[in-house]
Amino acid sequence: MKAVIMAGGFGTRIHPLTISMPKPMIPLINRPIMEHIVNLLKQHGITDLILLLFHQPETIKKYFGDGSEFGIHITYVTPLEDFGTAGAVKAAARHLKERFMIISGDLLTDFDLSKVIAFHEEKQAKATITLTSVTDPLQFGVVITDKESRITKFLEKPGWGEVFSDTINTGIYILEPEVLELIPDGENRDWAKDVFPKMLENEDALLGCNMQGYWADIGNPEAYLEACKDICHGKVAVQISEPPLSTDSTIFINPGAQVDEQAILSGMVVLGDNTRIHGNARLTNCVVGRNCQIEEGAVLEDAVLWDNVYIKTGTRVTGAILGHRVRIGQRSVIEAGAVIADETMVGDEVNIRPNVKIWPRKVIENDSIVAINLIWGEKWRKTLFEDAVVRGLTNVEMTPEFSARLGAAYGSTLPKDSYILAGRDAIRSSRMLKRAFVGGLLSAGVNVRDIRMISLPVLRYKLTTFGEVGGIHFRQSPEDPAATEIVFFDGDGNEMPSASAKSIERIYFKENFRRAHYSEPGGIEELPRIYDFYREGFLRNLDSPLLKKTAPKVVLDLNHSPAADLLPVLLTDLGFEVTELNSHVHEKSVDMTDDKLNTALDRLSRIVKTLEADAGFWIGPSGEKIRLVSGSGRVFSSREALSTLAVLVCKAEKEGSLVMPVAAPQAVDTLASAGGLTVQRTRSDGYSLVEAARSRQVRFVASMDDRFGFPRFQPHFDGLFTAAKIMELTAHTGLSLDQAFAKLPRHTYHHLQLPCPWESKGGLMRRMSEDAVDQQASFTDGVRIDTDRGWVLVLPDQHRPIAHIYVEAIERNDADSLRDLYQKKVSGWLNELSSSSQ
Repeated sequence: MKAVIMAGGFGTRIHPLTISMPKPMIPLINRPIMEHIVNLLKQHGITDLILLLFHQPETIKKYFGDGSEFGIHITYVTPLEDFGTAGAVKAAARHLKERFMIISGDLLTDFDLSKVIAFHEEKQAKATITLTSVTDPLQFGVVITDKESRITKFLEKPGWGEVFSDTINTGIYILEPEVLELIPDGENRDWAKDVFPKMLENEDALLGCNMQGYWADIGNPEAYLEACKDICHGKVAVQISEPPLSTDSTIFINPGAQVDEQAILSGMVVLGDNTRIHGNARLTNCVVGRNCQIEEGAVLEDAVLWDNVYIKTGTRVTGAILGHRVRIGQRSVIEAGAVIADETMVGDEVNIRPNVKIWPRKVIENDSIVAINLIWGEKWRKTLFEDAVVRGLTNVEMTPEFSARLGAAYGSTLPKDSYILAGRDAIRSSRMLKRAFVGGLLSAGVNVRDIRMISLPVLRYKLTTFGEVGGIHFRQSPEDPAATEIVFFDGDGNEMPSASAKSIERIYFKENFRRAHYSEPGGIEELPRIYDFYREGFLRNLDSPLLKKTAPKVVLDLNHSPAADLLPVLLTDLGFEVTELNSHVHEKSVDMTDDKLNTALDRLSRIVKTLEADAGFWIGPSGEKIRLVSGSGRVFSSREALSTLAVLVCKAEKEGSLVMPVAAPQAVDTLASAGGLTVQRTRSDGYSLVEAARSRQVRFVASMDDRFGFPRFQPHFDGLFTAAKIMELTAHTGLSLDQAFAKLPRHTYHHLQLPCPWESKGGLMRRMSEDAVDQQASFTDGVRIDTDRGWVLVLPDQHRPIAHIYVEAIERNDADSLRDLYQKKVSGWLNELSSSSQ
């Protein structure tokens, strides 16, 4: 008799184990599942096999070859399309001229197949379905037979209301070749849905043979783990390649494996070739593949490790599956039901929560807690926040499910019945994710004032008043158009401090959400007059009569942002003559690459010159950033814009201070000193800059990335107000932007970025601090050294594996010399640190 093995399924239910291999090739006790089926068939004298392939057929062909190595003969049939379970067999009809068996390649069973064959012959059946009884028949086809064993009724995957028996179809059939005549050539047909009902209708001899024994459909990771446990606990016997330690032993160790004397192996343990168990590692009911390393102190229970797995000291793995070439760091905990697919790197002290599935080739950072499946993206970060921002690939990492959970975590840190502001940019995906986030907030009993699509400065301005304990703003990431950012603010409109962000992360990873009583969820309100409130403050803090008198002529590139609904009207009310570009607000994603931004600025420059306008302004999508173009068409760099505005502020103001990052040009200090003002330098992050700007004497605050603020209006960065304020300053001082730029001290400024691994940043700062001994140095943000020739600042990046080197000097030769000196020093230190860590 021939047997047909169904081996063409996609195995989607058992993902991620089948991402890189077909389901029948999944290792079960260190050999493919289908090899156990082949061995069972051989036990019952069936050695002529037809393998029906479809998904990743070459993997199966490469392993089994022509079958001679396994004592069988194999014929491969690969249908051109997915023809269904019966249609696929029809494709092999030319090889099936006599009675044959059909069996799935992803079952585990010890049924007496000879008994089924004898039953079929005795009953002279046309088709025999092998049946068995199970406790949960819902996921299988339920079958009823009469006293003659003829099948009278069956139902494929019923609900409990339809269940009329616990006897199910096991997918093992004995068929006469004429049954194939019921299947049309080249059409999709299923045995249970099409062929067997047709046989019932025709009153053909369709019988059921009820079998006792072990049977498991390994359809998902949970069933796979359960089958492995059943083997370890002796519920089913399978052939094991590795020899036992003794006749009655349940410890099976390949001769090429090594186990230290202190190691403890209990229950059933299988160790593949060239595997090494170190020190006092403890394994209970585990299957370990080839070339694995398990370090001392590791504890494994009910675990399945495929080939080339490395588990470092002190790690605990319980009831989990680790795929090929997985690496687990020290003192990590992998909990029951977890699946870590091929080539994933798990860091030290990581906690993989129960039933979490991690797709292949992921990186889990040290100290992470992984509580949800990791399917897309490359890395699981141990932290969600970068400063006050959570960023992720839209609908990949930043999904509605993630957003709702994050909203619930945020809400759990806030007082019940408190209010937060929720806004977004114009992008449609921001709206989708914000709605999910708001649902999470409401579930924690927090109320939401939904201000919908709005410029970020307007949201932050509202937060400076009473009424809300915080705010959120969803926007397309300016760094990656495929990503969405959520920016968090405290009750004063400042970027959320790190302590608050850590509280949210703690609740998110521990899933310790506060759930409001069903009668007490939060509510949603609107603020229809929020623009009026902003407008009042905007106009009050500008010299309206002066602006109306001078009637500045400006060109605005509004970048299709929400600012288009507000800024042109405000400027027109102040007497501006406004020409608008890209003022239509739309929901499509804007891919603002550096090249596209340069193109937009070049176009803005040409229009400004053509119209003989006083200035041009490019407004960033969120309304915080602003790029400047002078009346001559000069496009200012970020550093030039900062310095030029400092010229105007220092000439217009007679007292007060400027707040600048440590890396801002020293020329600002020279300008401030000449004008009777002071400069306060602080860290470069937005939180530190805005906090410093809250002081009453501060007149101007600037970042190094085109964000500016005038604290008499609000301490927060505001590109909308900056545009109006610049024209007020030019009118007040009598200086155009070109004239103000001409007054800048001519210093030479350099900025370098060098690759710097995360683990080297601390060592780099130590080396820089040692180098600063006996020199004039400051440590506000990085290490800055002032010399008689100029200054240099070495600053590790907060969020990227790079180090910044800033240099400024009056003379170009001095600046170039300092740059080359510290580039050489930093590169040498990084090379030394890299060598010492290997």
